[in-house]
Amino acid sequence: MPVAIEFILLAAIWGASFLLMKLGAADFGPFLTAFLRVLLASLFLLPLLVLRGQFDALKKNYKTILFVGMLNSGIPFALFSFAVLHISTGLSSILNATVPLWGALVAWMWLKDKPVSSRILGLAIGFAGVAALSWDKATFKEGAAIPGLAVLACLLATLCYGIAASFTKKYLTGVPPLASATGSQIGAALLLAVPGMMSIPAQAPGITAWAAIVLLAFFCTAVAYILYFRIIERAGPARAVAVTFLIPVFGVAYGAILLNEKITLTMVICGAIIVLGTALSTGVLKFGSNKTSP
Repeated sequence: MPVAIEFILLAAIWGASFLLMKLGAADFGPFLTAFLRVLLASLFLLPLLVLRGQFDALKKNYKTILFVGMLNSGIPFALFSFAVLHISTGLSSILNATVPLWGALVAWMWLKDKPVSSRILGLAIGFAGVAALSWDKATFKEGAAIPGLAVLACLLATLCYGIAASFTKKYLTGVPPLASATGSQIGAALLLAVPGMMSIPAQAPGITAWAAIVLLAFFCTAVAYILYFRIIERAGPARAVAVTFLIPVFGVAYGAILLNEKITLTMVICGAIIVLGTALSTGVLKFGSNKTSP
């Protein structure tokens, strides 16, 4: 399959995760939705890891990998599952596009990976778009009790992704991606087991919620991870991370078509600003000199 097709397919799968989280969390609640997602994904990935002979890599680095899983899957999945109950899935997917912004900022502050001038400008533009989008209450779903907190939850989730990326680069370089992906889901499951079990709903969830959880776990988590690492191997990490630009397109479209969510002009404009900032901050879009400032 051509890389371009895999790229679009991955964006479509991850774009659907916000819709599926909303359908699942409506019956299961945020914690149980996130727990079932990573638990089922772990059960899918672990046999594959063993069959590929990479279990020793997980065993050798299990403490670090499990910790990364808490930061890269456990906390963000629970936060997004909460957020989509109070704001639109389209808005959530747009805010998810800030992941590379946080990643660049954390790498700058922690790993001293100072960006060139165009990337610094991208960070400023991207976060300005986030501020404008978050400030405008007209973009929030009507009747939401705590939309502001839901937006903060999305941003905290994407910050966790950014920290996890630098942590992985610093401590897990050279570890097989499948080992990291499998172990991270196990680590997330361990983190979410207690809060997940404590939030079992009194009323049995419906078939729609169960279907959403299964699709979320197998396609949006397990299969998506495999596809993502395959793209990294074939096209490189710089191109793979650019999938972030397409995810909001699918996320907004799914929400509008399947949930009748409103698409506002503010969402479109601010989303475009965030994507522009992300493209600059990651180096996908460049201008001027490539030299860093003294």
